[in-house]
Amino acid sequence: MEDVIIIGGGAAGYYAAIHIAEANPSIKILILERGKEVLTKVKVSGGGRCNVTHAEFDPNELVLNYPRGQKELKGPFNTYCSGDTIGFFDKRGISLKIEEDGRMFPESNSSKTIIDCFVNEATRLGVQLLRNSSVVAIEQLKKSKENASDGWMVESIQKKYYAKKILVATGSNPKIWKMMEKLGHTVVTPVPSLFTFNIKDKRIEGIPGVSTYASVEVLEKSASTKVTIQLKSQVASKVLLASDGPLLITHWGMSGPAILKLSAWGARELNDWSYKFNIRVNWLPEYQEEGLLQLLLQIKDVEGKKTVLRTNAVNIPKRLWINLVKASDISETTKWAEVTKNQLQTLAQQITAGEFQVDGKSTFKEEFVTAGGIDLKEINFKTFESKVQKNLFFAGEVVNIDAITGGFNFQNAWTSGYIAAQAIAG
Repeated sequence: MEDVIIIGGGAAGYYAAIHIAEANPSIKILILERGKEVLTKVKVSGGGRCNVTHAEFDPNELVLNYPRGQKELKGPFNTYCSGDTIGFFDKRGISLKIEEDGRMFPESNSSKTIIDCFVNEATRLGVQLLRNSSVVAIEQLKKSKENASDGWMVESIQKKYYAKKILVATGSNPKIWKMMEKLGHTVVTPVPSLFTFNIKDKRIEGIPGVSTYASVEVLEKSASTKVTIQLKSQVASKVLLASDGPLLITHWGMSGPAILKLSAWGARELNDWSYKFNIRVNWLPEYQEEGLLQLLLQIKDVEGKKTVLRTNAVNIPKRLWINLVKASDISETTKWAEVTKNQLQTLAQQITAGEFQVDGKSTFKEEFVTAGGIDLKEINFKTFESKVQKNLFFAGEVVNIDAITGGFNFQNAWTSGYIAAQAIAG
């Protein structure tokens, strides 16, 4: 019999295994991984660079990046936070660097650095790993003459294994969630969390790769769907969600942090709407429509001889400016002296409050994240142990916790893996 079986050879599973082995070297640890490869999400994270964590060291601020799990993670982050993650890697000779937006990557710019670290550490500490070992059944063993204490039987496609404790770190895995339901747990139905918006619109056509800082609002479909979100104060009753940040125009629509924040916070509502809804974009967030109109009228007085299309009068990318000018019924040859106030009013509106129709979503790179999983009420967040079943622990995205992009989902994996490890090893 093993002391602990960890189901899932991903970020949370490996992190927990290493910390269990360090805290109690006598414990026998077995990781069961369903695939040929381990740490597959680590491999693709950050475009292959691995966005390890985020340079936010205040637990009260860090939790604000979690649409689900915000309240529950406050205690765990006070126990183990981003600084502890940095310390873990530093102790193993891996330096992390902070980028302008706060994301943290290994200095090597390669996820292989992180994968090699985990695999080598687990091997050094005597952790056993079995690949191609998809779990098909989990059963609790009852006390008997042969078995003095409650334990677990975990059956893979290979064979049956027995352990005193199990840690489930399988991420978004419907089969495992069904097994947890059989054990008495409630599973919140999963829906996609990080995704980009599919938009076909002439205003963003032909300019993929253009990126600029913008504010974006998701507009309500009806008054009955009003939801209050802490992202930004609501200035109009029609706004469901609001966000700002870099926005990237893509071949299929819009992406970037401004969009991904909305996809995370609105995961359930947008799923209910079948990903068909309207957004309002302000490409120049420091201005509202009336203020920008006054600026454009001043430019009209100063730049009379120049064409509107070629002037790029405000601080937005030139290709986007050209598309928005055309969308305002201003021709390529129209000079500032000739443009009407009504045309400038339309242009001001296009820049500060242009509405776009979203029709579908696309997965954000390979980083598939879901909202959903084991109900948070059924977990003791001091230990990450199940309140329903003794000696059953959870770590990572298998529970109903998810975050916006930027290294926050990994920090949840490290924190939950560490705290579960301490409880298991104790």
